[in-house]
Amino acid sequence: MAWRESVAADPPKRHRGEEYWARPVPGFGDPNARILVHGLAPAANGGNRTGRPFTGDRSGDWLFAAIHRAGLSNQPESVGREDGLKLRGTFVNAAVRCAPPENKPLPAERDSCAPWLEGELELLAEVKVVIALGGFAWEAMLRTVRGLGGGIPKPKPKFGHGAEVSLDAPAKESWSGPASWTLLGCFHPSPLNTQTGRLSAAMLDDIFDRAREIAGPEPFRPA
Repeated sequence: MAWRESVAADPPKRHRGEEYWARPVPGFGDPNARILVHGLAPAANGGNRTGRPFTGDRSGDWLFAAIHRAGLSNQPESVGREDGLKLRGTFVNAAVRCAPPENKPLPAERDSCAPWLEGELELLAEVKVVIALGGFAWEAMLRTVRGLGGGIPKPKPKFGHGAEVSLDAPAKESWSGPASWTLLGCFHPSPLNTQTGRLSAAMLDDIFDRAREIAGPEPFRPA
């Protein structure tokens, strides 16, 4: 928390004079989403600045362009909370809700934020597929589902780009969320991956094509 606020108090030159969000970053998107895009944590000068996941940084530029190409948004850019962006059939969140130093969240931070993810999983009752952006997000989703009392395969599924596994929701009467999810692995659209060619636009598009196939053609309401 102190680090997240220190960044806002002394931002880089390119963001001097801007008012930073500098608080935990909530999820964003369609409350009736069938696709959940699950990330790592807000970037120090991205989500921590704008107050929206993957907004205002290069990772987000790649992600929201892909979401738009998949027909799941009304525009390809996400630059700020007042930019008019609307997602259709899609919701975006992160395992950790505050920007961590060096963009490297600790397991303790993941565990502290787990209740927020648990709550969103239950509220997003139409979600059928979760796209985990990177191994940290993949692990967070598996741990959260298991913590809720849901079922995950044994041995524990390993992350990989294109990895796909079915997860069962908690078998309890109080659960009001989905009965199951398909978890899809996707390399994180960070500059480290996109600039080295580890993740291409075509590879990202393939993941969203598969997510739409699993989610079904409807309802993807106009944004």
